[in-house]
Amino acid sequence: MYWADQIARSVVKLRGEKKPYTVAAGITPSGTVHIGNFREMITVDLVARALRSLGKEVRFIYSWDDYDRLRKVPANVPKQEELKKFFGQPVTDVPDTFGCHSSYAEHMEREVSDALPIVGIKPEFIFQAKMYRACKYAEQIKEALLAREKIRQVLDKFRTEELGENWYPLNVFCEKCKTDDGRVTDYDGEYTVKYECPCGNKGSVNFKKKGIVKLPWRVDWPMRWHYEKVDFEPGGKEHSTPGGSRDTAAAIVKAVWNDEAPIYQMYDFVISKGGGKMSKSLGNAIKLTDVLQIYLPEIIRFFFAGTKPAKEFSIAMDEEIFKVYEDFYQTERIYFDKEKSSRAAHWSRVYEMSCVDGPPKEMPVQPNFKHCAELISIYGKPETALKGVKEKLSKADKERYLAILRCAKSWTEKYAPGEYRFTLNETAPDAKLTEKQRAALRELGEEIFNADNEDELVEIFKEIAKGNGLETKDFFRACYLVLIGRERGPRLAPFIMAADREKIAKLLQHL
Repeated sequence: MYWADQIARSVVKLRGEKKPYTVAAGITPSGTVHIGNFREMITVDLVARALRSLGKEVRFIYSWDDYDRLRKVPANVPKQEELKKFFGQPVTDVPDTFGCHSSYAEHMEREVSDALPIVGIKPEFIFQAKMYRACKYAEQIKEALLAREKIRQVLDKFRTEELGENWYPLNVFCEKCKTDDGRVTDYDGEYTVKYECPCGNKGSVNFKKKGIVKLPWRVDWPMRWHYEKVDFEPGGKEHSTPGGSRDTAAAIVKAVWNDEAPIYQMYDFVISKGGGKMSKSLGNAIKLTDVLQIYLPEIIRFFFAGTKPAKEFSIAMDEEIFKVYEDFYQTERIYFDKEKSSRAAHWSRVYEMSCVDGPPKEMPVQPNFKHCAELISIYGKPETALKGVKEKLSKADKERYLAILRCAKSWTEKYAPGEYRFTLNETAPDAKLTEKQRAALRELGEEIFNADNEDELVEIFKEIAKGNGLETKDFFRACYLVLIGRERGPRLAPFIMAADREKIAKLLQHL
């Protein structure tokens, strides 16, 4: 059975019949939310789809932990020194030094949330700063404070240095310096705590009326499982080590709220081909929007739908992109019974999960990505390149072809090796050519205007090469050297027909 369907069935079996089942994910928007972080989002989305396939009602929530403190400034963020002044303050209160959003947190959130509908993911977003500041968790905070000894015992099992008896599972955002360095010094057993801050400020706060407190991460996570009644939530490899945050959260939700932790699935890292593990703090992250520039939305889903969460994989930004497109096409052919496979049921399910809005009724056109890159190198603009496609295309096929041509254009401009990028020379280079080759090219410069289409131009090539005693390959090599400064290039006839023939004629006639 497909992995997401297995998880969905486990959720129903272990959590019992419910309406709705709640599946969850979340992150602190402290830096670029990269394609590795996206793995959690789409893992939850795939399980949600599997639950809906069983006829279940599903609530998919995604928490922006924007009430977490700013701890460091990623390397790719402008005005580093200015941002360092806000260390310790909630990321929702940090200004956006990019200058385009109301806060640092919103900038990081919108980079990914605006793109999620494109890949078919539409969660219910929960902003934790709003929740805490509206005192929504007051009862749960009280329960955690009353159970602080139980929490301390859980955490001390996995610490080299035990928490002191005066420790409280609560941080306070100081009313003077605005950081969460405020530490609770006393609790009245109801809703009021006293606190002290290293800045010298002391005070008290009723957290049922004033939302300037926050539970520490290892308590906050299980608290929200309980509050939102979460049935499934995956976690990254870094949270899944023995004694890690997942283990302690599971123990705390049981000890404090007598709840069971959600059904769990560990997911491994995603790396960029040739790049390695991505990091928000290092700023070397590839975003969902970056990947959308070179891959169709359904192929981005295919990366994750076709790989079990616990397996690491890479996002190809180099020439391996050709294979990725073909692997997806093969899965598509299997689904539409155009290709046989011993695992047809599995790959058909992968294809269903890859489609943004469900599979089309008929198999779409499958443009070869390398060919599309070549068309872009010939015609330049995707819309113009589409006119060079000889196949008879339906409206839907034209839309897919154009989308892939746009991806090919982005790929050739940003990631492709040099052999896929070239421009027509302004002047004839000092190429090493034989006199026969020079004579043939001068003749071509005169004859290119006599061709009305590519087929006629190909015949002219043959006649000129033969008339000058040249092998076809030597004729083409000479053409490429003069036109683009390389020994190989795109298909010559469509390239010349699409390019500025006046310019090409001048290049060739002045040899």
